[in-house]
Formats: sequence, structure tokens, C-alpha cells
Amino acid sequence: MTYVERVSAAKFNPWTRSSPLLGQLDIELTERCNNDCIHCCINLPASDGSAHDKEIETSQVERILQEAASLGALQVRFTGGEPLLRPDFEEIYLFARRLGLKVLLFTNARLITARLADLLARIPPLVPIEVTVYGMKRESYEAVSRARGSFDEFRLGMELLRHRTVPFVVKSVVLPPNRHEMDIFEKWAAELPGMQEPPGYTTFFDTRDRKDDRNKDRQIRALRLSPEEVLTVKTRDPQRYMQGVSEFCRKFLGPPGDKLFDCGAGAACCVDPYGKLQPCMGLRAPDLTYDLRNGSLAEALRDVFPLLRELRAVDSHYLERCALCFLKSLCEQCPAKSWRETGRLDTPVELLCSYAHAEARLLGLIGEHEHAWEVRDWRSRIQKALGF
Repeated sequence: MTYVERVSAAKFNPWTRSSPLLGQLDIELTERCNNDCIHCCINLPASDGSAHDKEIETSQVERILQEAASLGALQVRFTGGEPLLRPDFEEIYLFARRLGLKVLLFTNARLITARLADLLARIPPLVPIEVTVYGMKRESYEAVSRARGSFDEFRLGMELLRHRTVPFVVKSVVLPPNRHEMDIFEKWAAELPGMQEPPGYTTFFDTRDRKDDRNKDRQIRALRLSPEEVLTVKTRDPQRYMQGVSEFCRKFLGPPGDKLFDCGAGAACCVDPYGKLQPCMGLRAPDLTYDLRNGSLAEALRDVFPLLRELRAVDSHYLERCALCFLKSLCEQCPAKSWRETGRLDTPVELLCSYAHAEARLLGLIGEHEHAWEVRDWRSRIQKALGF
């Protein structure tokens, strides 16, 4: 099998439409999971036979990986669901590594075995594995995962990786069962050999990817933090927070206008478990997906996804607010979030708006009763508040 093709610079020009260039590729190997987390937007039962039968086969995954490498991708992220539920995971992993791809693995670590840990030590992924931690105690962890025995399995998986010095990092989610454990979690995380920075947290929980369970959506929304609570999480290390947010604001703040996609969507793509290519992991709008079972990555990158750059907002609320708001890049509002919440690409998500405004008030960018889309002297506001 040929894994690398030498191509002259004259033949492979990344700036032409005839030679599309692919950034990172995400592949959701399955939506099934051995956890049933209270906040999860995607999980299906591990035993879901219907979902299993529809998942793309090993050969299809390998074909996608090979094409991704030929288009310049240097890294693939395997996620889910729980990607280790796939019985062919080791085969897929080895195929990706033989192509020269770095592999980023998102996992709950419950299915890390001695055999898999040995493999990851012998043929390293070249990117630290990311393990989500749902609690520091059995009671808190399993209140989130809703899977008996999951805490012990997660700890065993971590130890197997640690014993073999396989690099990994940890992250968490801020939920009622584990919210009181953040100090303990951060102290424990700091002692892990792969943790060069404090762990990250998820504080905004997306509704169901497939819009398949309105009752679960209501439960997910009930778990979301208030703006004040989000700020408490963000500013746990005030000095680090101010350093990061100041640099971010200096580079990225400013009104976006009516252009909907001003990100990497469509260049760093996501393949779902059934062979559908999405512009990003969060956006499953049927009109914006491409069926790889009947096409190629190159065609999608050349002929389909570039059209995203031409999409403009038409929602009047978006045009009156988001398009004029200099906090837009500080806000998580994006077409994917809008589609999940409202079924449209350009309808503002009110909670995300309130998050951004609360943070802007903390930073002194706007007054107590101001709306950022009404501010015209935003450049001087940034200079005055953050000292630029």
C-alpha cells in the first residue's frame, strides 16, 4: 500500500480551487456511548443495533483517511460518542498513523485496555489523548455518566495510560453533581505529567445534534450556567484570564457584518458516523452536509463548502444586533449554535448574547445597561479598558 505520494509544488498549489487543501479532519466513529451523560448532545446507547448497522465500514473510514492525507491533512481527531466502542478502532488507528497523520483521540477512557495502552505506547498518537472527567468521586462521576461502574473503569484506563507514559490531558464539564469539586479536580490535574496548562471546562451544553429528543433538550437547557456562574469559572485564575482575554480582544474584536461564516468551517471538516461530511462538528444542517459515500473530500472542498463563504444573514434581529456587535468574536454565537437552538443559521441565541455582555461589563468594555451593538467607539473602549 502506498501511504505517501510525492507531488511537486507546481502540481499541488493549495491556493487554487483545483487543488483544495484540507486542514484538520474530524471523524465521529460512532454516536453510541457506554455512558449516558445527563448533558450529552449526541450519545446513543452502546447497544443501539440500528445505529451500529448504519455506521460506515472500516474500508470507508480508511478511504476517507487516505484522501484526507493526500489533500494535505496532518491530523485527524477521532471522537464520538465513544470512539473506542468500534471493534475496528485499532485497525483504523494504525491506518491513520501509517499515513503519517497525527491522531487526536477524545475518550472517556473506560475502554482503555492493557492491549490498547501498549499499542498507544508503541505507536504514539503524537498528540496527547483528551480524557473528559465527569467527577472526582464515584458518586459525582456516575451521577453525570449514569453508568454503574464507569468511575472505576475510567480510573483504570487513566492508570494504564499513565503507567505506560502515554501522553494525555484531562478536561471537564461544570454540572450540578461535580461543580463543588473544581478545586480538587484542578489540584489532581496539575499532578498529571501531561498537563502543561490548567484543564478546560465546558459550560454551555448543546441541545441534541439530531433534534431527536425534545425532552432531553429541556433537560440540557436546565443544566446551563448563568452568566455570573460562567464568569466565576472563567476567572478562577484572574491573572491568567486577563492575559488571555486581553490578547484575544486586541486581535479579534469588531463588528462582523452580515457574513455568516468567518471561521474554519468547511476547511477543517467533520465526518459523521454515517459518512456525511459536515462543515464543522457542530453543524448538521442537512442542506450543508455532503454524502461522502457518493462523492469525495476533494469535491466537497472544491465545489460545495466554499459556498459557505457567500452566505449572508437575513434574520432582522441578527442584522440589527449581531452584525453590528463588536463583541461578536467574544460570543459563542455562530451558525452551528443558531441551528441547534432555533433551526436557522442566523437567529441570535439569547443566552450566548448574555454571556458575552456579562463578560464585556466585567472587562469594562460596556456599561451596565448598554448593548454592544449600539457602541460606535468600540476601538477606544478596548484601548481604555484593556490598555492598548
